[in-house]
Amino acid sequence: MEPLEETNAHPTPPEIKKEGAKESILDFVRFAIIAVIIVVPIRMFVAQPFIVSGASMVPSFESGHYLIIDELSYRFEEPKRGEVIVFHFPPEPTKFLIKRVAGLPGETLEIDGNVVTVKNAEYPQGFVWEQGIFNSTKDANKTTVTLGEKEYFVLGDNRGESADSRLWGTLNRKFIVGRPLIRLFPISEVSVFPGEWK
Repeated sequence: MEPLEETNAHPTPPEIKKEGAKESILDFVRFAIIAVIIVVPIRMFVAQPFIVSGASMVPSFESGHYLIIDELSYRFEEPKRGEVIVFHFPPEPTKFLIKRVAGLPGETLEIDGNVVTVKNAEYPQGFVWEQGIFNSTKDANKTTVTLGEKEYFVLGDNRGESADSRLWGTLNRKFIVGRPLIRLFPISEVSVFPGEWK
């Protein structure tokens, strides 16, 4: 085996070009612009964080739960009965609320305490909505409402403590922002599509 020849017994270390303050600032500005271009559209049109405040959705969500909201899905599909949604509060649009969809456009809902009867084109005689786990109300009041073409009826899961469509009326489609995609906090309850009724 022939020995390898060294071309230079004392190699010269590679030159290190010292970056000036001007280049560093330019690189930071470029990075910031790229970050804004990527993050802002995602925050505005795809997903954004929300923190639950209040007890209207107990036991599904409690005050302090940190959620990432999917704002993209409802651009391609309509909310379904039983889904939890986040929306602008119609009387005060700068405020966000979280509730569950009970009634869909064109339907008639008859609410008797905790029982929700739905009448629509498929079931003109009506059917009782089989709900998941929620905190019932002792209120025995009866409500009947017929929804318009773009109107939804929403309820809080904590029925006795929720200010929802029973109190302030129907929800127009234009106010709906999205639905919970991920629950990030508390850590013990991290989940995807939290609040879904099985």
